[in-house]
Amino acid sequence: MDFITSLLRQRAEQGDAESQNDLGTAYYTGQGVEQDFSESVRWWSRAAASGLAGAQFNMALAYYSGLGVRQDYREAVKWNRLAAEQGLAGAEHNLGDAYYKGEGVEQDYTEAVKWYRKAASQGIPAAQYSLGLAFANGTGVRQDYSEAAAWYRRAAEQGDADAQFNLGGLYARGLGVSLDYREAARWWLMAAAQGDMQAQNNLRLLYQRLR
Repeated sequence: MDFITSLLRQRAEQGDAESQNDLGTAYYTGQGVEQDFSESVRWWSRAAASGLAGAQFNMALAYYSGLGVRQDYREAVKWNRLAAEQGLAGAEHNLGDAYYKGEGVEQDYTEAVKWYRKAASQGIPAAQYSLGLAFANGTGVRQDYSEAAAWYRRAAEQGDADAQFNLGGLYARGLGVSLDYREAARWWLMAAAQGDMQAQNNLRLLYQRLR
């Protein structure tokens, strides 16, 4: 254990929740200490019990992944909910995913959209993409391609490749936006640059069509 981590442990043992959470993260990543997932959960749980949203979020990740604890989606939902109710955007998004997939809770698309919207409004690209997908498919909300395009765009402008691909698709079909092959190509190029094979294929087909 290095000097900084030693000081962190002292503060954690004195009951400082932020230090407990940071020490848990150190054990999780193996930074300054030998990696130990069980020890990371031990410190996160102490911080989470104090109500620290970041630690509650970390506990949810541990239970979801099964690192340091036995995998338990219901426990993951419990901790994500506690963090989400404090406004932590990542937890809001993950809680939305849980409702969307029915992992640890009964599947409920309307509830998923509620939490996606909260996270999306805080700028989380994955939540903005998920919200766009919900509007495009009419899942948990009334189908609305204009809304889908608006949310895809927010995520796409932050570099989300899936959103870039789907936004390109809306332009190629004129759904929720004006039909515009140049715009379709522009967004597909961005997705393709990130390795999206579907976008690369769509670009090839589009160029063949427009020759």
